[in-house]
Amino acid sequence: MSWTVETLNALVDGEVAALPSDMRARLSRISALIEASGLEQVHEPHVKHLEGPLWEMRMKGKDGISRALYVTAWRRRAVIVRVFVKKTNKTPRREIELALKRAKEVQDDES
Repeated sequence: MSWTVETLNALVDGEVAALPSDMRARLSRISALIEASGLEQVHEPHVKHLEGPLWEMRMKGKDGISRALYVTAWRRRAVIVRVFVKKTNKTPRREIELALKRAKEVQDDES
């Protein structure tokens, strides 16, 4: 069974749409790589573990860098819960907290 990459909801879809086009294209390429090869085969620099159930897809473009924070879910799904343009070296704590809060929706749906 292969992996799928999806967004949590329309709010996250809007965050993806707000990314510069080169970063959206990079997100699409990373998602396609996960779906083609399996999440277990994709490593840095494309994805990196943050904390707990939270991982990040790492995009770089001419306008800077951005991140798509995701969790893995039942039936081999990677669910993107937060997308943002990164302005500091370290991922801001508020972004992690927001992503963890949204990740609970994924866990609740699986219960």
